[in-house]
Amino acid sequence: MIHVCVACGTSYQSDELPPDRCAICDDERQYVPRAGQQWTNREAIAVRHSNSWREHVPGLFGIVTTPRFAIGQRAFLLTTPAGNILWDCIANLDAATRKLIEGLGGIDAIAVSHPHYYTTMQDWSDAFGAPVYIHDADRQWVMRDRAAIQFWNDDSLTLLPGVRLIHLGGHFAGGTVLHWEKHDGTLLVGDIIQITPGADRISFMWSYPNMLPLAGGTVKMMTERIGRIDFDRMYGAFEGQDMETDAKDITFRSANRYLKCIEEA
Repeated sequence: MIHVCVACGTSYQSDELPPDRCAICDDERQYVPRAGQQWTNREAIAVRHSNSWREHVPGLFGIVTTPRFAIGQRAFLLTTPAGNILWDCIANLDAATRKLIEGLGGIDAIAVSHPHYYTTMQDWSDAFGAPVYIHDADRQWVMRDRAAIQFWNDDSLTLLPGVRLIHLGGHFAGGTVLHWEKHDGTLLVGDIIQITPGADRISFMWSYPNMLPLAGGTVKMMTERIGRIDFDRMYGAFEGQDMETDAKDITFRSANRYLKCIEEA
């Protein structure tokens, strides 16, 4: 049976009874709610929730579960002439979502930024026959193994022409962002880079719910890696985190301010 953690959305395969604990929530970068560990299943999620869609720019669709479930992140479906990519994952894969994706040509590859968004990636992979690309540094956080999960271990990985994964680390050792050459360069970042509520700054954290920052040296490494690519747009993990222009300049200005705060502390 598949059990899904209510707090983070991670799925586990177990017997009739759910696991005692969720390893993702027990980690200091997440949390166990005060009410304690709670579980649900995929069928119950599909009954109580639905997914809404938005096309941000031609070829880029955001998918969000409503009402909010678990962490509340969004997934993206990137459609290109060479194939389609699902970026990050949400737990709810309902019948309507399957039909919409099939109508857009299916999914040729799945890539996930970090373990908080693994959720039910195995089910998405099974449904569309798509490999899942996870950075090898985060291998230990995969709770349901699959032959379709492909672990990669380089600074970058090309998925399709004009689309590649960039390893940044930070929030998790395998923290990854996706770079798409279209629209003057588009970066999908999950919360490996966090777009702030005004969508005019970015920041970095090791643990968001527990408010633990990243070290200055790590942020310098991340910005050095991201400085090698061209991008003007950036889309974060949550609705409203849409930076439509000047994203690279904003990234470097914000990183310099972050480092100044760390150094002054």
